[in-house]
Amino acid sequence: MFPNGGVVLGPHFLDVPREAGCIIIDGMPRRRPSAAPEDPKVAALRTAGALHPRPAAVQDEAFARHEFFDRRDRVQVKYEMLRRHRVDGRPVTEVAAMFGVSRQAFYATETAFTAGGLPRLLPRPRGPKRAHKCTDEILDFMEQQRADDPARPAAAVAAAVRQRFGVVIHPRSLVRALVRRKKNAAPRTKRPREPRRG
Repeated sequence: MFPNGGVVLGPHFLDVPREAGCIIIDGMPRRRPSAAPEDPKVAALRTAGALHPRPAAVQDEAFARHEFFDRRDRVQVKYEMLRRHRVDGRPVTEVAAMFGVSRQAFYATETAFTAGGLPRLLPRPRGPKRAHKCTDEILDFMEQQRADDPARPAAAVAAAVRQRFGVVIHPRSLVRALVRRKKNAAPRTKRPREPRRG
């Protein structure tokens, strides 16, 4: 038995017989295996929002046969899905099943493509594109309320907007829209450039 609880210390600790079962603890940090770098195409698709969320759901034979067809590319998958139906004449139910979508999703894709071509198959950001409730009329009303009583809290102005226009807008959204409006209306002045040194 070792006097200090089974840990061998000292300059000759490697001279201990094998049967002693010593444990050597070094202070070296363990290297973690580095993650493999992401495929550049996957990174580009992800950035564009065109990375297919369920590529394994695409069971069309072309995607299994040829490397040109990439089931990770959502736009290519949608286009090929429409082509299978329109050009190859396959039924919608079969095509939808082979591409892992519902019939409703197929028809929505077809409608978008018919209306605007390939650009309509590209992903678009969701949600409102601007503060759609904060119309110019509402912002004019808010500016008038603020001019009449500059100390009036934004919550009170929002309540007045709700009463007058029947629209519920968060007080902070009103303030932001007003600031944005003033910022966009202000003329921009160019700062003079400083001469380069050097």
